[in-house]
Amino acid sequence: MTYNYYLITLVTGAIITAVFLILRVKKGGFFGLFSKTVASVSFVATAMTAAHQKTSFYEFTSFMIMGFMFGLLGDIWLDLKWMYLENKDSFLYAGFISFLIGHIFFISAILHNSPWTFWSIFASVVGALVISTGAVLLEKPMGLSYGKFKPIVFLYSTTLSLTLTTSAVTAYITGFEKCWVIMTIGAALFLFSDLVLSGMYFSVKQDKNTPVNVIINHTLYYAAQFMLASAIHFVK
Repeated sequence: MTYNYYLITLVTGAIITAVFLILRVKKGGFFGLFSKTVASVSFVATAMTAAHQKTSFYEFTSFMIMGFMFGLLGDIWLDLKWMYLENKDSFLYAGFISFLIGHIFFISAILHNSPWTFWSIFASVVGALVISTGAVLLEKPMGLSYGKFKPIVFLYSTTLSLTLTTSAVTAYITGFEKCWVIMTIGAALFLFSDLVLSGMYFSVKQDKNTPVNVIINHTLYYAAQFMLASAIHFVK
């Protein structure tokens, strides 16, 4: 009997993520961190099982898996921020840097397989800068205060936005191949997740870290990671 291990890990990961959300809201602390780590391992496993079916795309899948590994590390650092408050700034920087590096790997994977041109790269970079600059300029209108984190917020926002714009431009120039459409949706969900997270971390009133926002943030985030992992399954 032939099993579709990609589909099995994807469904299992979705179930584990649902369990994590319950534990994160109800228990928090160690239970929240442990279940979140398992949920994050699940999107790494989904990527790896999808990659197993795409051995002819070794460099693309390798870049993607490295991106997910740094996402896993970022998840751990950001949850430790809530457990070790005396080092919360250090863990927040570590989370930003881990996710930033992860997106560099995602962008590398996209560019490696994209039939890119000067103008597609130019459009991607300009689009990313517009999004990240807008995020910084809208700091006060959105009731946020980035403080000393503003430079890393801008750098991270730019790399995340590049994942989105390079995916979208590649989808367009390839006639909307399924892989790139899925990557674009995943990157957009990632961006929306981080918009919610920005309020939770940087709200001036410090009133956004609510159970509802925790659920929205993590639902968007894990949907994004599993969508990005699924893009590997559809690459051609």
